[in-house]
Amino acid sequence: MSNIRLNWVAILVAAIASFIFEALWFSVFMNEWLAGIGRTREWLTTATGITPAVQYAVAILCSVIAAAVLSICIQASGEHTARRGILCAAVIWFGFIATSWAKAYIFEVRTFQIFAIYTGYYLIDLILMGAIVGAWKKKSATALS
Repeated sequence: MSNIRLNWVAILVAAIASFIFEALWFSVFMNEWLAGIGRTREWLTTATGITPAVQYAVAILCSVIAAAVLSICIQASGEHTARRGILCAAVIWFGFIATSWAKAYIFEVRTFQIFAIYTGYYLIDLILMGAIVGAWKKKSATALS
């Protein structure tokens, strides 16, 4: 693992792109998402007890972590390219995201629509981040050991 280097600029750019994509995705599918989780817009804006600043901070932190892990997987699996980033993202999505959500939703007896909203978001989001961190060639001096 000593050859793996984290490029924090690429990771931060990927995380910001992920954050923006998430906002767009859940804005487009807001009504379907809320119906699928059995909530209302009122609940979303007033009843959660969590401030939007905390929600956004957690979202961006999770995107940073996901982009960093994707960068590690991309580098550990071979050549550091956008194609490799997309491939790693798709494999990770299929092996962990799609299967985890499928198990959760089959036992929660949720609709296919909410399953598709979540898993579709994660597939495109991971591919977006994987393409960014995979394509970014300049590596920083921060090595994992």
